[in-house]
Amino acid sequence: MADVIGVAWATQWVRASAAAVGEHRMELIDLDRAIGDGDHGENLDRGFKAVLVKLDNPDTAPPETVGDVFKLVATTLMSTVGGAAGPLYGTAYLRAAKAADGATVDAAGVADLLDAAVGGIVARGKAEVGDKTMVDAWTPAAAAAREVADGGGTATQALRAAATAARTGAESTDPLVARKGRASYLGERAIGHRDPGAQSSALLLEVAADAAESAESAQ
Repeated sequence: MADVIGVAWATQWVRASAAAVGEHRMELIDLDRAIGDGDHGENLDRGFKAVLVKLDNPDTAPPETVGDVFKLVATTLMSTVGGAAGPLYGTAYLRAAKAADGATVDAAGVADLLDAAVGGIVARGKAEVGDKTMVDAWTPAAAAAREVADGGGTATQALRAAATAARTGAESTDPLVARKGRASYLGERAIGHRDPGAQSSALLLEVAADAAESAESAQ
């Protein structure tokens, strides 16, 4: 496995994210209808389609760093995505952009950018693990990536570990009572429903790992 991943991976992650969100749009809408406004899938789909438009615009300067890609995602989501998802995801990508300011990132860099993303989400949403939010997916994902990095693993391995942890984290929101967001008004009626933000987070991190593995297989 490659020790590092770069701008090509980050760009492919964006494209894969747009495709995955489009494919799972109705699933995310249905999850959000159960405990929220019902617009999570629609908002994310619109946001990532807008990111692709900017990415493919010939007037857009080609990204030179991984952070450049993330900054494009951040600013576009913040300006096009309504509800809580825009500010939360936008801040996550913006913080990640600052952490990934080089042309490549290694496993430690993956852990750093995920840690930064978590910090942005927490700062914006004031949530913590157990509140039935996207934090329940991102926090274990960052911890898993750090464990791989500390153990001498590769960037791709760190991303796969993060994706697996995020999926488990999203599933862990099913039995929780929400303590943040619109779902918190439902009390125990939110039990049994997965948090849509945690689900979309797991989806995005899964395609991040897929993009890294795909890049390796093409080498």
